Amino acid sequence: MKNVVALAGGVGGAKLALGLYHLTEGGASQPPLIGDLSIFGNTGDDLEMFGVRICPDLDTLLYTLSGIVNPATGWGIDGDTTATLEMLKRYGENAWFWLGDQDFATHLLRTQLLRSGQTLTEVTAHLRAGLGLSCQLLPMCNEDVRTLVQTDEAGEISFQEYFVHRRAQDTVKGLRFAGAEAANVTPEVIKALAFTDLIVLCPSNPYLSIWPILAVPGMREVLSGADVPIVVVSPIVGGMALKGPAAAIMQTFGGEKEASALGVAKLYAGWASGFVLDSQDAAQSAEIEALGFKTLITNTVMRTLEDKTRLAAEILEYFG
Repeated sequence: MKNVVALAGGVGGAKLALGLYHLTEGGASQPPLIGDLSIFGNTGDDLEMFGVRICPDLDTLLYTLSGIVNPATGWGIDGDTTATLEMLKRYGENAWFWLGDQDFATHLLRTQLLRSGQTLTEVTAHLRAGLGLSCQLLPMCNEDVRTLVQTDEAGEISFQEYFVHRRAQDTVKGLRFAGAEAANVTPEVIKALAFTDLIVLCPSNPYLSIWPILAVPGMREVLSGADVPIVVVSPIVGGMALKGPAAAIMQTFGGEKEASALGVAKLYAGWASGFVLDSQDAAQSAEIEALGFKTLITNTVMRTLEDKTRLAAEILEYFG
């Protein structure tokens, strides 16, 4: 069995994380192919609203891995209600960020535990255990780091203002990770990397989901220092992002003529060693390999649990 570290953010990242989890003993794989699985979650998307700490990417991972995620959206809890949110609206609150009633319970408990002095890593472990998950789910750091999006239309705004409130319609010209300079790689992250055999960057938005993680001082170095393959799974398939604004950002902020798997590979060239691209983009494999990558060409579109588990197993077999 191999030990695996995965970096993930967003719905696409959570899909492959679920596939990896199903290859562990706790994920019901028989026989298990992964011994220890540690997932580093992006917290640059976090926000405070109505007095509670909300960690959208960590929560999407929690709900997805535990099997309670809303299958229609890929986030939130399946069958959740919105009575609390509707009451807030009656009071005149501008409740533009969707929060379900069960979802509120997660945020309330997280906030209470943080106020009691626990770190975000400790709180996340408590929530993970409560949902019966056997893998490690680790926030990228314990300090507050916030992704700020610099736009032509609205100036510098928070990630959730850009992504949810303004529906990712603004032109992105830059990013800033506020607070990153004071952040630290946690002992739990270092420990996970000390025993890993493979690092997988899930098909998450490079700019908005992976870069915040890599912005933590020392994170790139400890990842590289693990001296194991670092494999990138492209979030771009056939020139399009399957979820979110990655393609648009590549063309505006990234300066690419068009979004492509090759464009993603250029972002990680010289650091990562493996690259997974969809069969639709097979023609780009030679140029990606010329950047120094070992490539795997396969079907990366994950619609079913079988798709997620198959892709995870292929990555493990090919690069592990």
